[in-house]
Amino acid sequence: MTTSASLPAHPARPASGDSVTDRLVTANRRYAAEFTDPGMDARPVLRVAVVACMDARLDLHKALGLELGDCHTIRNAGGVVTDDTIRSLTISQRALGTRSVILIHHTGCGLESLTEDFRHELEDEVGQRPAWAVEAFRDVDQDVRQSMQRVRTNPFLLHKDDVRGFVFDVHTGLLREIDPAG
Repeated sequence: MTTSASLPAHPARPASGDSVTDRLVTANRRYAAEFTDPGMDARPVLRVAVVACMDARLDLHKALGLELGDCHTIRNAGGVVTDDTIRSLTISQRALGTRSVILIHHTGCGLESLTEDFRHELEDEVGQRPAWAVEAFRDVDQDVRQSMQRVRTNPFLLHKDDVRGFVFDVHTGLLREIDPAG
């Protein structure tokens, strides 16, 4: 599999010693050369915020049929609803007008193979325990339910009536909706 950053649009390839970041910056220069300001506002057109895992296999815009400006996208390891996710959702709703929240976890998530012991291992290695939780899980469906519950019960969020959770199948590309009741 290749990406636009790994293959230059122009025939001249980056020197073999270039870093990934160098290639990305070069790709950005090509992008900027053809960029036209779309004149958009920061408010998402569809008034939706999508919370999803950072997994590189998820191309959310393509998977959901979204265009630039349609949504806010909040991504982290596992797509779990953490304090920082709530912070972003609160700003998205209260300052930028979103009304709906879609939560997307996926099959084969790396958090299914971790435990909170990861924090202890980090502490042993660097001499300091991280302040954050790993948020590892064994049951992806149950973790989606927990994330929906965290959104629906948070006092800072204004709009909780359209919160839906899904699991994205990395092999088929299909979303499977999770019933919040189990």
